[in-house]
Amino acid sequence: MPASDDLDAHFMQQALTLARSAPLIGEVPIAALLVRDGIVVAEAHNLRETRQDPTAHAEMLVIQDAARQTGSWRLTGTTLYVTLEPCAMCIGAIVLARIPRLVFGASDPKAGACGSIMNIPPEPRLNHRVEVVGEVCAEESQHLLQAFFRELRKEATRRETT
Repeated sequence: MPASDDLDAHFMQQALTLARSAPLIGEVPIAALLVRDGIVVAEAHNLRETRQDPTAHAEMLVIQDAARQTGSWRLTGTTLYVTLEPCAMCIGAIVLARIPRLVFGASDPKAGACGSIMNIPPEPRLNHRVEVVGEVCAEESQHLLQAFFRELRKEATRRETT
């Protein structure tokens, strides 16, 4: 396995660890982290439920935090790691932030915009291209999401029967 594959798996494991904390506050276990020169610049998990904000996806929160920290909206020289394939909103923000590289875990057949239901990154009319590496630690990410939603369904069934 090449060194970059090892590095990608390492940072994806960090993102998965962060994602595991999201359900503790009622959030879907999706997390992202932005890395520059081997150092995590920003990290977040989804906060849509907590903030009641449809834009509070992990990717959006990380991009906002990194821009604040670096003092620039141009996040060049970075890699964004996210446990689930980004949606159209998030990949749009990734392109606009000039993030050159995206690594994601599980594909998202319902909302994924990096190859699943649409494929925005290679769009030739955009002024920035994002290199996309998918399916890194995909099984682990998918299992985490499946377990979360399985538990939600169990809780809903319990509430209905009581």
